[in-house]
Amino acid sequence: MIKFILPFVLTFILTVLLIFVIKFFTSKFKIDQRKSKRHIHRKNILRFGGVAMILAFNLAIIFNSDLVLTVPLFGAMLASVIILIVGVWDDLREIFWKTQLFYQVAVAIIIFIFGVRIYYVTNPLNGGVINIDTGFMIIFSIMLVIFWVVLMINSMNWLDGIDGLSGGVTLIGAITIFCLSLYPDVNQPPVAILAMILAGSALGFLIFNFYPSMILAGTSGSMFMGFALAFLAIFAGTKIATALLVMALPMVDFIWVIGERIKNKKAIFTPDSNHLHHKLMKIGWSQRKIALYYYILTAIIASIALNTRIIGKSLTLIITAIIMVSALIIINKKLNSISTEK
Repeated sequence: MIKFILPFVLTFILTVLLIFVIKFFTSKFKIDQRKSKRHIHRKNILRFGGVAMILAFNLAIIFNSDLVLTVPLFGAMLASVIILIVGVWDDLREIFWKTQLFYQVAVAIIIFIFGVRIYYVTNPLNGGVINIDTGFMIIFSIMLVIFWVVLMINSMNWLDGIDGLSGGVTLIGAITIFCLSLYPDVNQPPVAILAMILAGSALGFLIFNFYPSMILAGTSGSMFMGFALAFLAIFAGTKIATALLVMALPMVDFIWVIGERIKNKKAIFTPDSNHLHHKLMKIGWSQRKIALYYYILTAIIASIALNTRIIGKSLTLIITAIIMVSALIIINKKLNSISTEK
């Protein structure tokens, strides 16, 4: 067990140290950051928490003697560096959403080229396996990887609107993948180590980001957290259903917000404050209460995901989606009544 605990502790310490270093240098050189339209936080708060997370994550991999730097793993690390560069660019001088989407697709294609692929999918109706690693089905495989990575990146990016949300959900997701990787039918110790490295970086960031935050993940951090969970789910024997459940709350919110923007004839990727966490704040919830609400529900759903087969996972995801949509409808009605009273 020490080979799993040690990477977690070392990455945690490294992330914390790097955050202090980043805070020192950005303060010394007075780096000018762009202002966010989505986040609710103190003015002029540092947005480079993701830089510390990505650097700590990659350094922990490089210096871990129990990990072999395979081609797929190198591809994932390369993609994370691209996310770092693009994210910092966006945090300094906002990038148009189409440019961001281009790079998100690019990192998905890069990891596919390097061998991070979905070779099969599980039939949700009978639990059977459908192979997609041969012939023309490879096209379906690459499209699925692109869709999965982009979905996870943007779900996490949009979740990162108030203090503590993205880091906490990532921590729970990483621990879930760690547990999953040690199951006898999966048996992926290297993936378990990678999951603990991600968990260590997420916790190291979270202690600075939980309300009231001293640092934000920034675009690099939120994109990296979604990306890391996406490729680890593929590494862990294509356990996408489990990752979907862990990300059920932000994903349902992601789809709901897109629907609202289409309904209101707004650009899909235009930042606003119509996410679930923003709506909960409008009805009086505190940032801490919202974060804890997300943590508890995500942990419950994750534990269900770890103890059910594919049909049970599908049913849990459907039930979660129904509950989430019902909650959003009720919250919207409450917000409308509040605005009417004013």
